[in-house]
Amino acid sequence: MDKATSQTVRANKGLIWLGIFVFFCVSVYILRSVLLPFVAGIIIGYLLDPWASKFEKWGMNRTFATIIVMMLVILIMVPTLILLIGVIDEQLGNFLRALPNYIGSLWHKVEPVLLQLQERFPSLEPEKIREYLRGNIANGLKLTLNLLRGVVTGGFALFNVLSLLLITPVVAFYMLRDWDTFVSKVDSLLPKHSKKSIEKQAREIDNILASFIRGQLSVCVLLGTFYAVGLYIVGLDLGVLVGFLAGILSFIPYVGTISGFVVSMAIAFAQFDSIIPIIQVVAVFMVGQFVEGNFLTPKLVGDSVGLHPVWVMFALLAGGVLLGFLGLMIAVPVAAIIGVLVRHAIENYKQSPLYKD
Repeated sequence: MDKATSQTVRANKGLIWLGIFVFFCVSVYILRSVLLPFVAGIIIGYLLDPWASKFEKWGMNRTFATIIVMMLVILIMVPTLILLIGVIDEQLGNFLRALPNYIGSLWHKVEPVLLQLQERFPSLEPEKIREYLRGNIANGLKLTLNLLRGVVTGGFALFNVLSLLLITPVVAFYMLRDWDTFVSKVDSLLPKHSKKSIEKQAREIDNILASFIRGQLSVCVLLGTFYAVGLYIVGLDLGVLVGFLAGILSFIPYVGTISGFVVSMAIAFAQFDSIIPIIQVVAVFMVGQFVEGNFLTPKLVGDSVGLHPVWVMFALLAGGVLLGFLGLMIAVPVAAIIGVLVRHAIENYKQSPLYKD
């Protein structure tokens, strides 16, 4: 095969792979409204596969190992969710009842500062500022409620909730049981000429996903539990909800901790008259960040996952805008795949005559 023919074959292969990629993206976009439970089931199966493999290594049948793993997850998750929902419901009720008092407390704390500013800047009118603050607080609450309503009616409509509850466990069970079979079938379909290269890239992607997703999920749960317990001990209203959400949102770099800290400080400033509880709230987040940065992330995630925080944030935002909650679920895996492919493309480019010439 001469050089021109070889280049033509490579170009045709590139066009074929590009066509497959475009077809896949278009299919995902068209079917985005029904893919959520299936994607969730696949992700759950992927996350639980190491547990089932361990039971299988101990001589257990794969189907029986899958049943054991699923039962263990249910036994852990259901009581935890019931307990968490009960505590959050209690705290949310207390917070809503105390909200008018918090607004008044905030105003009494802000008013002296405004009076001092008026002495320096006579044009300031405290009454107008008060009305402005009240209006913005009301608008902020309305915006939050509308956002929550939009999430409920859009991303988590009744059909989606039912499909998640009914279809996701079934998909997760079959994916977990047949994971090795599924992988071997995909492996048998790989083109023989490029099989070794594709397998190498697939192993690299799997290592990144295993390190990042499984590790980061563990970090988020542990960090959320720490924040929730710490803020609950301090006595912060909504401390369990705010702390747990701050930990869960930590999979978006810096967003979870910063948003949780800001919300917690606002509630603490309105709720407490003493400076000591406010300092304790600050201490909870400082200790949490120290533990995460020095122990949790290095041990559970590692430093060589190959996903830059900026790339992760961009992937999550882009996925959320394009596909909603489904996009958030597949954003990190897609980012990992693109990152690996780009790195291999750069390596091939550096070995090509185009770079050497």
